[in-house]
This record gives sequence, C-alpha cells and structure tokens, in this order.
Amino acid sequence: MWTIVFAILVISAYILVRFRKWHFSFAAMVATAHDALMVLSFYTLFKNVVPFLEIDQAFIAALLTVIGYSINDTVVVFDRIREFLHLHHSSSDKPEEVINNAINSTLSRTVIVSLTCIFVLVILFIFGGDVLRGFSFALLIGTIFGTYSSICVATPVIIDFGKKDLK
Repeated sequence: MWTIVFAILVISAYILVRFRKWHFSFAAMVATAHDALMVLSFYTLFKNVVPFLEIDQAFIAALLTVIGYSINDTVVVFDRIREFLHLHHSSSDKPEEVINNAINSTLSRTVIVSLTCIFVLVILFIFGGDVLRGFSFALLIGTIFGTYSSICVATPVIIDFGKKDLK
C-alpha cells in the first residue's frame, strides 16, 4: 500500500513540475488513485469467485504498471490540453470548449493504444497460464479504467478546480 501511495505522490510532484499548475497535478493524482482503487475493487469483489485472483507480488507489480500506464495516458491528454489552451485559445473562447476540442483531437490515439493493449492482454490472459492470469487480469482492468480516467476523471477535475486559471 505504501509503495502505491509513494508512487502516486512522486508522480503528482513530477506533473506539478512539468505543467506548473497544481490543477494538473491534482487531477493526475485523482485519476491515478481512481485506477488503483478500481483494480483493487475488482480483485476484492471477485476474490472468492475467481480462483486465480491473489494479492501477491505479481498483483503489486501489475498495480504499479497500471499506475504507470494511466499516468502516461493522462500526460498525453494533458499535453494536448496545454497545447490547445496556449495555441488555439483566444480570449473569447470558453476553456471548456477548448479542452473539449483538445480531448477530441487525442481521443483516437488514446482509444487505439488502449485497444492494442487490451488485445494483447486478453491473449496473455487466455494463453499465458496460471501464473500470468492474475497479472494480466489486473492489467486488463487497469487499462480499461486508465483510459476512462484520463479523459472522464482527470479532465473534469482540471475544469472544476482551475476555472479562474484556465482563462
């Protein structure tokens, strides 16, 4: 648990340095924590139903991998938002519309990368054997929620907490 909390805090500090606005850092922390909690929730819900779900070192490795994947996807979306806010933003444009246009421009890339990962993880889940089944299941759930949270969790947090700074 402490490893995951430490990883999220260090990544949030990195985002704060990179984007120079606390809104981006806070949004990345919320989205990453969301992904980790969703994977943990799925493991908790299906622990007694599915025999290969064990919380062990492979699960911790999968959870840290999910955090890395999620933050990478979030940074790509944030870079596009920052680019659109600085380059395509006039004083008459609403920040929400500019951010929406930025997300629309990166949506195809995000979906294609996620689907590619999901296809590989499904094959790994089916043919990987018993040892990799729990690991690939955690990555599969994490990839789905990581893609979702980069767009549908992190971006609304930026809009809600940065209303004055985005103009």
